Amino acid sequence: MVCDFKLSCVLFDLDGTLVDTAPDLIACLNHALLEHGFVNIPNESVKPYISYGAAAMVKASIGDTVHDEIRQAVLKTMLDRYQDNIAEFTVFFDGMPQLLEAIESQGLKWGVVTNKLKRYTDPLMQALDLTQRAACIVSGDSTGNSKPHPEPMLEGCRLAEVKPHECVYIGDARHDIEAGKNVGMKTLAALYGYLKPEDVPENWGADALIDHPRQIDSWIKSTLCN
Repeated sequence: MVCDFKLSCVLFDLDGTLVDTAPDLIACLNHALLEHGFVNIPNESVKPYISYGAAAMVKASIGDTVHDEIRQAVLKTMLDRYQDNIAEFTVFFDGMPQLLEAIESQGLKWGVVTNKLKRYTDPLMQALDLTQRAACIVSGDSTGNSKPHPEPMLEGCRLAEVKPHECVYIGDARHDIEAGKNVGMKTLAALYGYLKPEDVPENWGADALIDHPRQIDSWIKSTLCN
């Protein structure tokens, strides 16, 4: 068997890929909406915007016609509440704990590269008991640029002490796949995440489309050289 790819590290996006943060984010959004005189929004209406940040969630909830000052007030209320309720309802996606154990048992490293700000990423990883296990944790403000820019991906490799071409990056948004491809990583599109109705992940250029975390383990095993 000729091996043209040596896998050393599995890197994950955070929201919508490693963990399901939607319950906490949407609960905090709806709290903010009510506080500022708006009605609650159904989960499925706003979930696809989570991968694009809290501001995108607020915009999807109250639209473009609302004055920017009001949108900013809703956003601040949402984020203040989220920081104080970072992991009340957040859970791992089905099969993800077993996947992390499988990765570690095979002697591989794993880490997180997310556009989520450090003030939320670090306490969330700590609450989920992942901080000490991760080879790297890179947030949206850990570097001067966020995904799809190469900088956070390269920072993750630096911290994990691996080469980009030895990594696979898994994410649920186009910019995740672009970020991985921009530095020569293998990429997997997480279809179980927060995709928008108009998304066509088949066109993102990922090396594989993943319906369930169990498939990630199968993909990893198929790439390992014996």
